[in-house]
Order: sequence, then structure tokens, then C-alpha cells
Amino acid sequence: MNRQNQPICKGVYLLPNLFTTASLFSGFLGIVWAIEGLFVHCALAILVSCVLDGLDGMVARLTRSTSEFGVQLDSLADLVAFGVTPAIMVYMWQLQNYGRLGLVASFLLVACGALRLARFNVQSGKVSQKYFIGLPIPAAACVLATLVLFSTVSPGFLEDRFGVLTLTLVYVLSFLMVSRVRYLSLKEFEGMRTHPFRTTVVAMLMLVVIASEPKVIGFMFFLTYLISGLVLSFLILPFRKLRLLRESPNELP
Repeated sequence: MNRQNQPICKGVYLLPNLFTTASLFSGFLGIVWAIEGLFVHCALAILVSCVLDGLDGMVARLTRSTSEFGVQLDSLADLVAFGVTPAIMVYMWQLQNYGRLGLVASFLLVACGALRLARFNVQSGKVSQKYFIGLPIPAAACVLATLVLFSTVSPGFLEDRFGVLTLTLVYVLSFLMVSRVRYLSLKEFEGMRTHPFRTTVVAMLMLVVIASEPKVIGFMFFLTYLISGLVLSFLILPFRKLRLLRESPNELP
């Protein structure tokens, strides 16, 4: 076959990749703001990246424009927006006061995030989509971003404790990203299909509560999601498996 007649490269889907690029740009802005000491701006940039990251996947599914190129681009954007950006943010904000220990913690956040994304790409399509294995890297970044926002309205007695809290939290988040702890996948929730009326009411109430105290409720929300994986993996799923074993018939044919 004549190689001149073969296309040099295949086309890519524009719309979902634009959302991914916008998420990457928001993460880049976060890095710049973290270096300048604008930590609240950086935290908001991380949250914007999280929204855009969710939108690119939603648009790709709705338009049936998923591709391998988009998957790889999304992973690279996630590593910057949810790995590098929060690592630089927490280092410049609190961890530089701990010397090498803080530097190692910041790098560990990036390294474990990269390992988490690589494992997710390898296991994609081979494991159940109902649960994430390990804490998703966007959730880890949002925990740290909302922590920075929470620090601006926190009680006075916590001001001197944010350094230790941040250092501990970074190590915990890094471990959970590469662990086997299971987290519920929010991708299973189909927002475009019909739901019972009570679901709509609950969603509206949640929005009102979050809007009333976004900095406090936002941090509590992501912290609850962080803890939910531990509860799910060590309490709910083992109990459910034990109950199924008890209910299974043991009679021989």
C-alpha cells in the first residue's frame, strides 16, 4: 500500500478537548497565583478545574466523542491541575515551614497522583465503574483547596494548627490515592435522566446549605467524601460480603 495515501493522523474531537484545555489553563493560573502568594485565588482555580474536568467527561459521553487521545490529554491535564497545582499551593502556604519534610510531602502528592492516574488508565474498562479504587486525584485536590478557603473563616484557635493539619492531610491524601480503598463513583449518577421529585428537593436543599456557608460546607463535604471511602471499604462492603456468605445455600446436591 502506498504510504502517501495514508492519513498522517486522525482527527480529534474539539468540544470535550476544549474543556480539558480550559481545566489545564485554570490549573496553570493556580500555579502562578500560588507563587504570588494568592492562595485563595489558587484554591478557586483548582475548584474551577474540577468543574471543567467533570464537564469534559459529560460532554464527551453526551456527544459520544470519547477517544483515546482525549483520555490521555485528560490525564495530563489532571496531573497538572490536581497534582502539581495543589502541591505548590500547600508548599508555599504552609509546608515550606517544615523544611525537607514539607518538600517531601509536596512531592509525594504529585508522585502519588501520577501513580493514581496511571493505574486508573490501565484498569479502565477492566474493573467495575461503580467504585473508584483509591481516592480520585480531583477529590484530593479539592480537599486541599477547600481547606485553604476554610482557613479564611476558621475559628481563631485553629490558626496555629493549620501547618500540622496540612502536613498530616497531605500524607493521608497521598496514601489514599494509591491505596485499595474504594470510593463511590459519582459518574454512575446520571443527572440527565429523570429522578423522583424528592431527589430534586434534596438537591435544592443541598445547594441552599452550601450557598449559605460555602467555605465551611465545601470543606466538610470533601472531608466527608474522604472518610466515606474508609467507611465503605472497612465497614459496609465487608459486612455486605459476610451477609451474602451467610445467606448463600450450603446444601450439597
